[in-house]
Amino acid sequence: MAVRILVPFESIGRGVLRFVEEGGELVLLLVQAFLWLLRPPFRWRLVFKQMEFVGVKSLNLVLLTGAFTGGVFSLQSYHGFSLFGAESLVGSTVALAITRELGPVLTALMVTGRAGSAMAAELGTMRVSEQIDALYVMAVNPVQYLVLPRILASLVMLPLLTVVCDFVGIVAGWIVGVWLLGISEGIFTAKIIEYLKMEDILMGLAKAAFFGLLLSLIGCYKGFYTKGGAEGVGRATTQAVVLASISILAADYMLTALMF
Repeated sequence: MAVRILVPFESIGRGVLRFVEEGGELVLLLVQAFLWLLRPPFRWRLVFKQMEFVGVKSLNLVLLTGAFTGGVFSLQSYHGFSLFGAESLVGSTVALAITRELGPVLTALMVTGRAGSAMAAELGTMRVSEQIDALYVMAVNPVQYLVLPRILASLVMLPLLTVVCDFVGIVAGWIVGVWLLGISEGIFTAKIIEYLKMEDILMGLAKAAFFGLLLSLIGCYKGFYTKGGAEGVGRATTQAVVLASISILAADYMLTALMF
């Protein structure tokens, strides 16, 4: 009877230990990556290759995300503000929401689904096929060769993609608000200029850089420590996307609370 009572507590304890262990491995992987940033050889070709993969190849996805987000938010804002005659605030509301929250968060989530999953799958396949072990044999550190370029590329490209998402989202909101809903072009633009400040844009870009670090680190971690063959690769990829997405949403709340 006493043993049965202890079973739930044992499960909770194992979960806590697993969480602490994975958290420690994640931090150690990040520390190793940035320590290698200060030591030669500097593999900039790999960084640029990952910048193309993370940034350039995600551009179409980000363009579509920004366009439809700005258009939908303009429609919803107009409906809400029209209830009390404040349609003139649609432009500033769309611009502030996209630059501060929707732009960086949605960009990070889209890139997580496309690039973060690929990082986990690529490194996981290399782990189960012993290619990572082969790098050690050839005296090439896999953290420097595989992890660091992906982290640096994500840190640089996520803010740039967010700028694109912000711009396209505001333009789409302007098109919907002015052309479809009949809001005065001058008022729509004037309210954006009046209320949107540089600190709002910088706040979103700072978030985007942090989200880029999160998604790349988690994707690389899950792939780097994959076990269990092909099934393990699939499991690691799924876990990387889920964990990175939840981490981005949680970090967004914490960063917003700190920046206000």
